[in-house]
Amino acid sequence: MSAVSKPLPNKALLKWSWREIKQSQLWPIAIALTLIIACVFGLAALADRMDQVIMTQGKNALTADTVFRSSNPLPEKLLTATKAQKTKISTLTRFATMAFSDNSMQLVTVKAVDDSYPLRGEMVLSNGDKTRNHVSENQLWLEPRVMQQLQVNIGDAVTIGDADFKVSGEVLQEPGLAFNPFQQMPSVYIHQSDVEKTGAVQVGSRVSFRLFINGTQNQIKQLKQSISLTPSDRWIDEDSQSRTSEVFEKTKQYLSLTVAIVVVMAAITLVLTCQHYVASRRQTIAMLKSLGAQKPWLIRWLSLQIGSLFAIGIVFGSLIGVLLEIVLRIPLTDVLPDPLPSYGLMPFLLSVGTCLAIGIPALGIPLIGLLNTSAASVMQPSQGNIPNKAWLLIILPFGLLMSVYGGNMLVWIVLASILVIFVILGVISLFMVKGLLRLPASPALKLALSRINRSSIASGIQFGALSLSLMLIAIIWLVRSDLLSDWQQTLPENAPNVFALNIASYEKDNYLQEIDNANLNRSEAYPIIRGRLHQINGVDAKDYADGEDKSDSLRRELNFTWADTLPARNDLLEGSWGEAGSVSVESDVASDLGLNIGDTLSFVISSQTVTAKVNTIRKVHWREMKPNFYFIFSPDVLKDIPGTWLVSFKAPADNQKKTDVFLNKMARDFPTVSLMDIRTMAGKIQVLLTQIVWSITVLAGLAVIAGLLLIFTLLRLSLSQRQQEIRLYRTLGASKKRISKTVWYEYGIMAFVAGVVASVGAEASVASLMKWGFELDPTWHIGLWIILPLLAFVTLALVLRTLIKQLLVPVNKAVF
Repeated sequence: MSAVSKPLPNKALLKWSWREIKQSQLWPIAIALTLIIACVFGLAALADRMDQVIMTQGKNALTADTVFRSSNPLPEKLLTATKAQKTKISTLTRFATMAFSDNSMQLVTVKAVDDSYPLRGEMVLSNGDKTRNHVSENQLWLEPRVMQQLQVNIGDAVTIGDADFKVSGEVLQEPGLAFNPFQQMPSVYIHQSDVEKTGAVQVGSRVSFRLFINGTQNQIKQLKQSISLTPSDRWIDEDSQSRTSEVFEKTKQYLSLTVAIVVVMAAITLVLTCQHYVASRRQTIAMLKSLGAQKPWLIRWLSLQIGSLFAIGIVFGSLIGVLLEIVLRIPLTDVLPDPLPSYGLMPFLLSVGTCLAIGIPALGIPLIGLLNTSAASVMQPSQGNIPNKAWLLIILPFGLLMSVYGGNMLVWIVLASILVIFVILGVISLFMVKGLLRLPASPALKLALSRINRSSIASGIQFGALSLSLMLIAIIWLVRSDLLSDWQQTLPENAPNVFALNIASYEKDNYLQEIDNANLNRSEAYPIIRGRLHQINGVDAKDYADGEDKSDSLRRELNFTWADTLPARNDLLEGSWGEAGSVSVESDVASDLGLNIGDTLSFVISSQTVTAKVNTIRKVHWREMKPNFYFIFSPDVLKDIPGTWLVSFKAPADNQKKTDVFLNKMARDFPTVSLMDIRTMAGKIQVLLTQIVWSITVLAGLAVIAGLLLIFTLLRLSLSQRQQEIRLYRTLGASKKRISKTVWYEYGIMAFVAGVVASVGAEASVASLMKWGFELDPTWHIGLWIILPLLAFVTLALVLRTLIKQLLVPVNKAVF
């Protein structure tokens, strides 16, 4: 009484608040705040580090932050601009020529680099005694296979074009990561200053000039604006690498999606706990008001309590978050760089900001209503009025989401869907329960069903929240599984790792026979000829498509083939094959260029113009690492134009020496055939995919844990709200066995129905995400329909085991 009539000093009030936290219903809020900060901090810190690692991998794949590539010498204007911007640069000149030794010859790709190359990534050169990372003047470095094909050792003489070199050593590791096997010609490295004396670069020569640039985003932007691109020029960024950027971009999307869903689940946990707390404090507030407590005093008292809760959550949540991030990256030790990139203050700011943005409205809105509780509520319970202005606090979490995910449409689609799905899941669940009432059942089961239907709104909210929690867990894990399944196609176990090009028609059969005699898995042989798409329906192709940037098929020469039948691994989407004078078009090219069945296309091939009509559109699975083509002609179209043949095969990886012997023999027996060994590239891809697979698996596991904690909290609070009702049944004489069975039936039905409904929602949501968010084909997950109901029931069983004895105590015993 005195504590209310005479205001307590802050110190005494704070002690009272701490005693309230320890002895009342406040501790679940402290746990919820700690949970949300720990989860968001740990997840954001790991996601930030992984994002940095993935971005670094992407830039290492380019060997720079950005690359300017051209078929013409590098423009002086660009070189001058790089000096003005003070960016780090490196140059590379790439061309094909013959390499001669005293014993053999070999067609090679010469890469002439300067002292700074590479700006990113690592080049490892070995002269037998030690390794180095850069090429110097008058040096010649050969891939091991080139040394074997030329039958030379370190110190031997090799002629490149018109220039004589002494072999400096072997190229053990090249920087960069290329997914295009047609760029994997055997390489030799020389210095830029030695290009002129080779005499291999003349007017009309096929040469690629590259400028590698390291700089800030603003510097790179200004450099791009400083020059106008010609048809032979192109900027290559991380996002321009079609194969690599696809994996990088989808990983970033998944990280954002995971963080957003964990925040949503943590927010629901906090809101539910806050609602329960406010409901439990209503009688206390009414009693204090009846004893003379004024509103300012109550505000000060509640503010100290809530402030203490936030302080506990921030301190312990941050500490646990740091430990959580350390634990989460233990499985990633072998694939993370050393030293690790720092995650800075952003995870702390994000976690605390998220906690405040969610906690303030979650607690503030019901607390405002709590403060408006009248003293008369001591005798007759009533709800306090919540002013309309209080609902403006909801702007806080949406403002945080906008600042963090403002440009991420995928996250907003998910969040909007969650709000709609919550209502739909609750309604569907109630309809399912009503349907169960028509089935024959035991008295305990009927009592459970009637209990659910009697409080349909509350039950609908419980069903919706439980179904939504299960669905979010399923979404995180299924998206992870589908992404991994898709990425595994980047490099299947039986993927070819050697491509043979320029096989002449007269030696094709003998070449294929040699591969078959070695019992190697190979593709069928494809005739190859290079050319360009010239016109579409009589209109210049670039004009028809509004510029060459519309499709990669307009920016360069393409490899064409012809066949009597289309490849079985390509999916036929439209049309039918077989008509003479026809061409089949890959679906993405058809979409980019606006091509339809019946359109007429003209091509320039070996200075000749050929015309064909589009008769089929097919989907190509590029990641299978097998020969694939944008355009496939009927044989009659190219019958008068000579071509060569291409075949790919799988060289055994378990016996490196045996494989090298076989490839060297093939190079000697068929000297005009170009062998492209991509085993090194395959190893790089495997390391990259291993790193990404580990990262999203750990993130998915954390999201599942957060979801399970949400479900546990949801069920526990739901049972706590039933406490008085169940105790009243006991006081009126209901047996423990009957009530226990009824509770198990009621929540068992809830778990089963919520699991089934969540399975439907998860399948639909994942299918939508994969199709429109990640641009992948959706698949069905039959096991999900068993796992989700089972997961809900196991969590329910854990909750009931901890509470059932307390629930079965009669009211009179509970009071005394």
